Amino acid sequence: MAPLRLRIDGRTFRDSEDREVTLHGINCAADAKFPATPNQPSHVVDDFFDGDNVSFVGRPFSVEEASTHFGRLRGWGYNTIRYVFTWEAIEHAGPGKYDEEWIQHTIAILREAKKFGFYIFMDPHQDVWSRFSGGSGAPMWTLYACGLDPKFFDVTEGALVHNTYPEPENFPKMIWATNYTRLVCQVIFTLFFGGKDFAPKAIIDGKNIQDYLQDHFIDACRHLAKRINEVGDLWHDPIVGWESLNEPNRGLISYQDISVIPKEQKLQKGTSPTAWQAILTGSGRACEIDTWDFGGMGPYKSGSALVDPEQKSVWLSPDYDDTQYGWKRDPGWRLGECIWAQHGVWDPSNDTILRKDYFGKDPKNGATIDYEYFTNHYYMAHYRKYSAMVKSIFPDSLLFFQPPVLEIPPSIKGTEDDDPNMIFAPHFYDGITLLTKKWNRIWNIDVFGVLRGKYLTPAFAIKIGETAIRNCFAHQLTAIREEGTQYMGVHPCVFTEIGIPYDMDEKYAYKTGNYSSQIAALDANHFALEESKANGFALWTYVVSNNHYWGDNWNGEDLSIFSLDDTPLSNASFSRNDSRASLDTNSPSFSQAQASETLKVSPANLRKTLSGENMSAKSVRINDVRGLRAAEAFVRPTPVATHGDISSYGFDLRYATFKLALSAPSSTKEEAPTTIFLPEFHFPSGQTNVEVSGGKWTISTEESDGTYQQILRWWHAEGDQSMTVKGVVHKQGTALGTEEDEGYLAQCQKNACTVM
Repeated sequence: MAPLRLRIDGRTFRDSEDREVTLHGINCAADAKFPATPNQPSHVVDDFFDGDNVSFVGRPFSVEEASTHFGRLRGWGYNTIRYVFTWEAIEHAGPGKYDEEWIQHTIAILREAKKFGFYIFMDPHQDVWSRFSGGSGAPMWTLYACGLDPKFFDVTEGALVHNTYPEPENFPKMIWATNYTRLVCQVIFTLFFGGKDFAPKAIIDGKNIQDYLQDHFIDACRHLAKRINEVGDLWHDPIVGWESLNEPNRGLISYQDISVIPKEQKLQKGTSPTAWQAILTGSGRACEIDTWDFGGMGPYKSGSALVDPEQKSVWLSPDYDDTQYGWKRDPGWRLGECIWAQHGVWDPSNDTILRKDYFGKDPKNGATIDYEYFTNHYYMAHYRKYSAMVKSIFPDSLLFFQPPVLEIPPSIKGTEDDDPNMIFAPHFYDGITLLTKKWNRIWNIDVFGVLRGKYLTPAFAIKIGETAIRNCFAHQLTAIREEGTQYMGVHPCVFTEIGIPYDMDEKYAYKTGNYSSQIAALDANHFALEESKANGFALWTYVVSNNHYWGDNWNGEDLSIFSLDDTPLSNASFSRNDSRASLDTNSPSFSQAQASETLKVSPANLRKTLSGENMSAKSVRINDVRGLRAAEAFVRPTPVATHGDISSYGFDLRYATFKLALSAPSSTKEEAPTTIFLPEFHFPSGQTNVEVSGGKWTISTEESDGTYQQILRWWHAEGDQSMTVKGVVHKQGTALGTEEDEGYLAQCQKNACTVM
């Protein structure tokens, strides 16, 4: 077999010509979180609890549509895909029952991706464990295996689930993430990572629930990996690696007192129960629980609310048919009773806590557990099993290692776990923007600095002004990368999730066509990535089915760079006076006002969908980004392959200026120059100025399988070298640069107001 297309050299990636590779990536695609048959986005309750009888064939998109989507992403400059899939997609029908049709569909999609030259790493995705506990990932039967009844998660608030929310269109913003600190996730992550220590009575098929869940998860991933390996034409090209479990969580492990909110719990929104209150309401008891909201200055206590489950319980009834999935539960594990009551944490006869610090000490040695201890012991034990599985099938695999989000990485530097093929794969989101769905240009907070005790008081962590905010993001990402090196050793750092919400300001951009807030936020995040000297990223996210009404079709999130209601317009098939643009009348955001045959091109109809025939990937030149969602910020110049080592690079959107500095060990070979993706929108032919410290350069537009990219090639000498490329400045938020276009936009906005 040919060598891996991408190898690790210390903290950098290298290609076959020994050039430094920058991973400019995208998560593809978040539609993979929910089934295709039935089509079940998170706002749909029909057949929701028939979780065994689903199919993910068709996710993230059909094989027939794959070239359109991959061509689009390649044309926008992405060279890397974090390929999203879920455990549920593989093993939804029951333990050990693998969906071979979905696996073959996945193989077919990956073969389409191969045509476009992507580097792909596989992401076994989960959020708050499962769709049935408010997120994505694990099959429904895993909840039953843990003795939980998903039908009563809503009334007990064991989990807040969009599908069962009474008015799904009013599901609170970003409240889904609070499920990590509600009962169901607290139980199941504790069992997954520490069941043998904290729930020794939980035995199923002769195994503790910890091993039962971990073995099934790893075996499902193993089965997919083996099938991919067997076809013989996907490993190395395009697949180069596997990522560990997305966003792992400790559950209750390390809680020193279940009767109080841990001081490190920063996210509080809606009802915010202590673990003890969650245990009580989960067993049918009514509790008065504090409520929190997120305002201009962060989270604040807003009052209290009575949560009364009316004696309903999250725990499976003793009458539940426990033979349904063919497992055998040990008689010492009783259904119908809280697992923690069975282990002496509390007494249901009088509702009193017996051991409030039960999860705070390691029963094997009596050591006090904090989050860092959890990561080094409980999480690492799982990661070793998972990584050993990957290496047993793909010995040279790159391993994208993702410890718990924003927690201190494991102390593995210099140990056997310090694998030379490991990549540090953290996540970062600007929480203020994500939770408020506003781009605050006035102030933000150095959240990572607060978490690491950098400030005497959080007040000192407030950053004032947009420049300070941008620099604050850059400092946080740099600190995260450096912390990875400190604890894990020298490895590349790739932020495998980072992104912004598009539905800011009550969806103002969708009404006006003005995406200036989104552009500013997205540009700030890309600026931070470039300044941090990370080796790459995968932007969250691309969603095929995104629309203005339901966003990403998952928990009210709306982070997709693409939307059916903002389809990119093709120069080849659309002009300003062309009336052929068709509307997607099936979109929930479709309106009759927008359907007027006489409506001319305006910000209102820049969001319309072209017909399938007009949107063939083979007809699209990506130099026109009108109608795209803040594309000015994400379609940006990026080093592709650098001869030597990158010293710094970055794109100044305000002045359409790209700079690259590098240090080369020798002169470039004729066949292996430094190459840069140079988007035509910012750098049109005849209007681009290039200044270099020395050497020669060329700019050419290249076509591959119907996808066009403008590439700058630079042949330079050894030593320190620099390049500055200046393009055309556009008016931010409109993607229209000339005075004529700006005047036209103003007229369009005036016209749009008359039809909205």
